[in-house]
Amino acid sequence: MDWNYKQGRSIPYEINVTLADRTEVPLLQFDLLNQTGIVKHCFTTRQGGVSKGIFESMNLGFTRGDDERAVNENYDRLSEALGIWKENIVLAKQTHTANVRKVTGEDRGKGVVRERDYDNVDALVTNEPEIVLGIFMADCVPVCLVDTRKKAIGLVHSGWRGTVQRIAGKTLEIMAKEYGTDPADVVAAIGPSICQDCYEVSQDVADAFDLEFSEKYRDGLLQAKENGKYQLNLWKANEIVLQEAGVTKEQIETTALCTCCNPKRLYSHRASNGKRGTLAAFLALKP
Repeated sequence: MDWNYKQGRSIPYEINVTLADRTEVPLLQFDLLNQTGIVKHCFTTRQGGVSKGIFESMNLGFTRGDDERAVNENYDRLSEALGIWKENIVLAKQTHTANVRKVTGEDRGKGVVRERDYDNVDALVTNEPEIVLGIFMADCVPVCLVDTRKKAIGLVHSGWRGTVQRIAGKTLEIMAKEYGTDPADVVAAIGPSICQDCYEVSQDVADAFDLEFSEKYRDGLLQAKENGKYQLNLWKANEIVLQEAGVTKEQIETTALCTCCNPKRLYSHRASNGKRGTLAAFLALKP
C-alpha cells in the first residue's frame, strides 16, 4: 500500500518487524534520530494490531471505546516490535496544555499497566535509560527531542493549542533546567500529523497564531480562504518554535506524511469524523 507524500519534507522510513508469531508490525522511524545512536523510537501506523471495526487494527488508545483486551494485545505487539518492555512505558495524559512532566523510574508503566497519578500533561522528559516515553496523536503533531550531549529526551504532543503555547520550546526549557540541555545539542523530529492542505481552522485560531508568531511568518503559517477560514501549517509552526528555542535548522527533520492524506495507513480524526483509533509515538534512551 503506497503512501501519499508531501513534497519538500523528509520521508520517514518504514520497517516491518516480524514477531515470533509471524505477525508483521510496521513502524515509522527517522534517520536523524537513529543516527544519534542513543535512542529507540517509532511512530506507529494503524496496521499490525488486533483491534476491529473503526479501530482496525493497531489502536493504542484505551479511551476510544475499543476492547481493552485488544488494546493490551496491541501494546504487547508494539513492545516486541520495538524491543522494549511494556512495563517501562510511561504515557502522557493529554488535554492540549503546555504542561511538561519529568519522568523517573517511579513512573514506569503508568498509563499502560498502572494508573496514572497525574493529569493535564502533554509532554514528557527523562534522562533515565530504558524508560519509554509515549504520546498519542491522530492529527496533532508529535515532536521528539534528543539531547545528544547530556543524553536526555523529550516527547511532545502539539496540537494547535499546544503549538501556539510553544510547548516544544517549553519542553526544551524543562530539559535545560533538569538536565542542563543546550538546544544547540538537540536533534528533533516532527512526526506524522495533519498537513496544511488538510487543516482548516477558524478566525479565532488564526488570530491566536497572529498574536504569538512574528508577522514575517504569517504567509508561511496561514493561508486565507474565500470562506473566511484559514489553512494552518502546524509543521512550519513547530519548526519555528524549535528554531527560536535554539535548535538549528539542520537538526530538525520534518515528516512528509499527513495523517489525513493517508487514512488507510494512519488514524486521522478529521478524515474519520472522529471515528477512529489512536496512533502513538515512543522514545527511549538506550541503556
